[in-house]
Amino acid sequence: MAPKYKIAVIQLHPKPMRIEANYAKAAQFIKAAAERGAHLAVLPEYHLTNWLPDDPEFSDLCGQWEIYLIKYRALAKERNICIVPGTIVERHEDAETKEPILSNVAYFIDNNGEILGQYQKKNLWHPERPHLTSSHHDPHEVIHTPIGPVGLLICWDLAFPEAFRELIAGGAKIIIIPTFWTLSDCSEYGLSVNPRAEALFLESTVTARTFENTCAVVFVNAGGAIGSSNSNYAGLSRVAVPFLGALGDETKNSSEEVMSIVDLDMRHVEEAEANYKVREDLAREDWYYTYRHAKQEKL
Repeated sequence: MAPKYKIAVIQLHPKPMRIEANYAKAAQFIKAAAERGAHLAVLPEYHLTNWLPDDPEFSDLCGQWEIYLIKYRALAKERNICIVPGTIVERHEDAETKEPILSNVAYFIDNNGEILGQYQKKNLWHPERPHLTSSHHDPHEVIHTPIGPVGLLICWDLAFPEAFRELIAGGAKIIIIPTFWTLSDCSEYGLSVNPRAEALFLESTVTARTFENTCAVVFVNAGGAIGSSNSNYAGLSRVAVPFLGALGDETKNSSEEVMSIVDLDMRHVEEAEANYKVREDLAREDWYYTYRHAKQEKL
């Protein structure tokens, strides 16, 4: 029988530069999720600081990254719950120039507080590139977790099906995507023809990825403040599965801070693969799109 998991989708509103307050609110949500029997809690990208890279304090706050990683590890163990703490922007020192560099990293922490894997954002959104370092050509690696084989991606990675293909070729059944995606990420022209173009992008693409890869997608975006009107935050956090599409009644149509607890039945993933046989085709040596096999041979 296919396993079932409870996933807490935490659409947190990250208050700008309020790192301790944001952690405290995240911890409240995680504790509530654990009390409701969740196996995994997922937070958004930039959930500790929001995205204000030009603020003089931003880099200094990112220098505190290890403090909060330790806190999340302790919380996971205390509450017996796996945690993907969104992303944590880390400040390090360049080995050659000695200048500070920032990397945007997602971690999978198990319910014993152990770090099972991590991923540094590869496909940086254009405004991020002056501020963050990419993982460049590092391969996407599958993480073996208490909820099965998992892949981590971050925000703009969603736009690149190649990232999903690499992960499912490695056996990932669940792809987790912490995100900070707003409605204003669209161009002036795009907004003029559809003010909710980015919402359409997210809803369409998350659903497409779950079908075309026979996997579950845990998409967790930042939300706006509770009761805020005309929020620029897109929200729309969800767990998407083949056949059903988006799950998460509290978050999937909301742009505000809120949490969904989603029952994820992995039978949907297994039945989708049995029907569409995407993974089976990818594994063939005579698969038409040979670039993946060629790259594997070079590694």
